[in-house]
Formats: sequence, structure tokens, C-alpha cells
Amino acid sequence: MKITFYGQNSLAIAVGDTNIIVDPFITGNDLAKDKVDIMTLKADYILLTHAHQDHILDAEAIAKNTGAVIVSNYEIAMHYQEKGFEVHPMNHGGSWDFDFGNVKYVNAIHTSSFPDGSYGGQPGGFVIQANQKNIYIAGDTALTMDMKLIPLRTKLDLAILPIGDNFTMGIDDAIIASDFVACNKVLGVHYDTFGFIKIDHEVAKQKFSEAKKDLLLLAIGESIDL
Repeated sequence: MKITFYGQNSLAIAVGDTNIIVDPFITGNDLAKDKVDIMTLKADYILLTHAHQDHILDAEAIAKNTGAVIVSNYEIAMHYQEKGFEVHPMNHGGSWDFDFGNVKYVNAIHTSSFPDGSYGGQPGGFVIQANQKNIYIAGDTALTMDMKLIPLRTKLDLAILPIGDNFTMGIDDAIIASDFVACNKVLGVHYDTFGFIKIDHEVAKQKFSEAKKDLLLLAIGESIDL
């Protein structure tokens, strides 16, 4: 499994020959728009955690270009199905065996509305089990006791957690979240994109290190292999 960071909560996940894009917000992100051409991205699936613009902005363009299936909560899926896209609706606690592996839609504490203010269902995260590797994509969320349910079912190799504070968990709560999900390897997301969520990278890494955890802060376009 190869994971590439495109800024904010935008990720590419390659599982064998299958390509997954998560929460594509690239053309509107000043940190990413000149470094990533969305028309070159490969996508068989697009996973959307919730409906906020900084998670869905480029979903339609990428889906039109690739024919990707959009996977999200029921309301978001129906929104895109009405526009003619192929979708797979999910809801909290449910899982599905896709051709690349199993995906479970799990709870997140946040809000969810489309840019026009219309209802975007309830926000969530994804637990993906594929190619003998397991990851948790928290999406935008506060620290929640529901995270403790994840390791009861799945032993994680990587937790992808928001760390920017203000709109989501910050560093200190993300450290607790990594305890809750029983995973000491964390990829930080949802930080630095705009003023409210800028962080001190060295302080963040130091705090994780002191907690005997590994915090990965990738540059735009940088990848890791699991």
C-alpha cells in the first residue's frame, strides 16, 4: 500500500493496481495547486469523509476524468448520483468488501454541509483493510471515545489523524486518539492550509516523540509505503 499526501486531508492510496483518492481539495489549496495536476491523478474510487468544500472540491472533476466510483455517506452519495456519477453509499458502522479490500465507515464528530449550505449527512471516517495492511482515516473529527472501538476489530498499521486544531483535534488530542486506536504510527493531516490551522512542526513532532509515537508530516506529493 502506497499513500501520497496532497495537502489538507487529500490523499492518494494505491493498493496493487487499484487507485483511491481521499477528500480531494487541491485546486483550491494554495499549498498544493501548483504542485499537483488533478487531471493526471488516477482514481478507481474517491472516498469522501464529509461534504465540506475542503474535502470535496475536486471530486467531480476527478470523477469525470477517471470514471471513479464515489464512496461516502448516503446523503453525499445520492448528491453525486443525481449528477450522474457512479456511487457507493455507506453509513456509520457499515462495511463493504470492495475489489481492493474492506472499507468500514466509522463515526466522526464534526459537521457536514455542501458549499451551498445543503445537508451533507453525518461526517465519518474510514477504516481500510487491504493487501494485509490496515489504516484508519479519521477525517475531520474531535477526539471521541468511539475511536476505542476500532482496535477491537482491526489492528492498525497507520492512523491518519487531523492535527491542526480549531476545526478538529489538535496535537495533544491526536496523541490521545492514537492511544485510543492503539496505533503509534500517525500521519498528520488537516494542518497549515490556512491561518486557523497552522502548526509548529517541530513542537508537534517533539510531543509525539515524547509520547513514544511516530508523527509523519509529509510534503505535498510525498509518499510512504506500508
